[in-house]
Amino acid sequence: MSNIDKPKKTLDCVGLYCPQPLFQTREAVDEIKIGEILEVVADDPAAEEDLKRFAKRTGHKIIDFEKKGDTLRFLIEKMK
Repeated sequence: MSNIDKPKKTLDCVGLYCPQPLFQTREAVDEIKIGEILEVVADDPAAEEDLKRFAKRTGHKIIDFEKKGDTLRFLIEKMK
């Protein structure tokens, strides 16, 4: 089974609005090891842009992104 199938940690940000999903994602990424995956689930439309920008700026990698209705799901791999 690959890492993609097994997030190390899941962060539920449903019902939270900017900037909470970003703050909580930043803290959660700090808690996992390099190469591990953080799953983030959110329903704030701003989270899509915020988290993609966060990953790019900090050098982490979004390995999967899904949008189902109002729900956004990210898999972020900690790169450094």
